[in-house]
Amino acid sequence: GSGDAKAPEAGLDASGGPSEGASGDASDDASDDEKPVDQPTAMFKMIRPPVDQPTTALKLPAGPAGAGVGTDSVSDSDSERTSTFLPLRPDIPAERKAPEAESVEPAPASASVPPALAEPERTRQQPLPPLPPLDLLAELTNTPPPPPSPLRTTLRRIRIWTPLVLLLMIVFVIAQMVRPLPAPALKLSAAPTFTFEGGELKMPWPGEGQGAVEVEGVGSMGTYGPQKPAPIASVTKTMTAYVILRDHPLKGKEKGPEIEIDKKAAEQGKAEHESTAAVQEGQTYSEKELLQLLMIPSANNVARLLARWDAGSEAAFVEKMNAAAKDLGMTQSTYTDPSGLLDSTVSTPRDQLKLAKAVMQYDVFREIVNTPNVTIDGIPGRIENNNSILLKPGVGGIKTGSSTPAGGNLLWSANTIVDGQNRRILGIVMGAKNAKYLGDKLRLSIDYSYELIKQAQKDVTSAPVVRKGQVLGYVDDGLGGKTPVVATKELKAVGWPGLKVELELTDGGKAVPHSGKAGDVVGQVSIGTGAGKVSSPVALQTDLAEPGFDKKLTRVG
Repeated sequence: GSGDAKAPEAGLDASGGPSEGASGDASDDASDDEKPVDQPTAMFKMIRPPVDQPTTALKLPAGPAGAGVGTDSVSDSDSERTSTFLPLRPDIPAERKAPEAESVEPAPASASVPPALAEPERTRQQPLPPLPPLDLLAELTNTPPPPPSPLRTTLRRIRIWTPLVLLLMIVFVIAQMVRPLPAPALKLSAAPTFTFEGGELKMPWPGEGQGAVEVEGVGSMGTYGPQKPAPIASVTKTMTAYVILRDHPLKGKEKGPEIEIDKKAAEQGKAEHESTAAVQEGQTYSEKELLQLLMIPSANNVARLLARWDAGSEAAFVEKMNAAAKDLGMTQSTYTDPSGLLDSTVSTPRDQLKLAKAVMQYDVFREIVNTPNVTIDGIPGRIENNNSILLKPGVGGIKTGSSTPAGGNLLWSANTIVDGQNRRILGIVMGAKNAKYLGDKLRLSIDYSYELIKQAQKDVTSAPVVRKGQVLGYVDDGLGGKTPVVATKELKAVGWPGLKVELELTDGGKAVPHSGKAGDVVGQVSIGTGAGKVSSPVALQTDLAEPGFDKKLTRVG
């Protein structure tokens, strides 16, 4: 047990038995003393086996009495014990046992120790083939897997898919919460139109020619006649003035650049069969003075002079006139000269009212056409306006025009006061020919126009369309929520008997908020367009709340 065996006693060989020379005679002993001989020494190395492995112990036989070696009665040591093999698989026999320890007979001293005795015998087991996880678990527990069934398959699928479904639901909820909310919008719930009382409007339309009347910013009061392109004579100069002011605008008291009278304009000023201005070559007039000569006495030579000054040639200016007409939506108008002397320059009443609305936005133009007469340095006498009704109450002028093909024509403006505000009425009479002389034809068109002006001034009125506090619509949050909005003040519309006006509910140029307090202004309601447009702010009737969790979660799209 100490690991190193003691040297053999005298009389024992290396294997523990009696030595061969123990019974020799004395002579042999003497001989041995004379010749010293190395005696082989046998060493027994006790190997301590590893844990849980069966070992083979060397069992030494008992020697003679008094030899100091163990006896036959000595019991086996712990190293001779073996482990018991318990199978986990049914195909391994349970009777398999670990190899028993073997006894080693004493060997002669000269013999070497067999290799089998140098180290303990080990138990060897063949490796098992790899098994699926469930089968391996069954092998280890010695419990066979349950037989497959639809229920077990369904449960297993539920266990597999449930975590994935829960993860997808969590991602969906988070995505719905962080998605931007749809932009709120104002929706009109009140009646979209309002009709003025009083029955049908009755205008004193002339029995010849064609024309139209319109209240600026409100709508048309009606038309008469064929509404087809026809010569417009000097009414053409309205487009000439519009192009000049568009390209060279004048503000306030400005008079504009000085323009020199060329030889051609001076010579044309002496023409006998057309309206002209007596200008002299080399004279200079401001832009505003030439516009006065263009619109008040209707000077053809000044119209051509302005065309050459603006575009370089009359032909180039005519191209600009037609381009401007196209921009204004005058689809039935054609301009062939800047003065209107040519019968090929044609237009319709509706097209001329489109031009009138555009050119009357210039302050200097309104000032000029509303002037009954004017005096200009360098021009002898006082220049009178051909529109003789300019002195009538509320009557303004734009442009007269007459020729044999065109008859008498007048493009006019008038004003009326409604609820303390000035309202502009625009109209035109074309093709007045029921007279012998050209001057009488022009006078006839002026008379027709004045009758229309008086009736329009009488019939144009106002009526309350929206009351203060009236619910007009709601804020739609895009997810089903609707918060009502109300008018903050009374709103009156301008119109006439039988007119139907439309209400429009807008945000007023500002984005509608997602939340707000009752009374917060969120938009406006308006009636009409342009200069005749009237509006009133609208406010929240109740608090506006942002959509809740349930609406955010269930929204689609």
